[in-house]
Amino acid sequence: MELTVGDGKLTLPTMSTPERPPPPPLIGALLRVPAHAILRRIIRELNAAGFDELRLAHMAVLQFPGPDGVRPGTLAERAGMSKQAMNQLLLSLEASGYITRSAADDDGRSRVVRLTRRGRAAYTKIADILREIEGEWVAELGPRQFADLKALLTRVWQRPLAW
Repeated sequence: MELTVGDGKLTLPTMSTPERPPPPPLIGALLRVPAHAILRRIIRELNAAGFDELRLAHMAVLQFPGPDGVRPGTLAERAGMSKQAMNQLLLSLEASGYITRSAADDDGRSRVVRLTRRGRAAYTKIADILREIEGEWVAELGPRQFADLKALLTRVWQRPLAW
């Protein structure tokens, strides 16, 4: 590296450090990376199946257990986003014909989300894609290891650790 000072040049030694391998990924990355890959695949396959309007952000609404009969505030809480952001997603899905919003049966002042026929078709397609992915993981890991993985993830999900 050269640094010009006045009329002369001063060369400074470079400070190099030996490259260290990155540390092994922590649990957050181990869960996030495959989850994001799954979500991207779902959207890609939904788009290929004719659900062209759906984008990755819409998965915040369409994620398990689904939006049918659920209040927008509950969907926002599930997705970890503001009610305003959720309402933008719901507006988009409503404009594309995937959902409607109507008065709740138990409280006429509250609104709930309902899947339309197109929304139910997309939700069914998501389940089909996920079953296909699970089959691929069984082939990759073997039936026993996949069953163990799913059992461990279910156990974590059912405990306060996940929430």
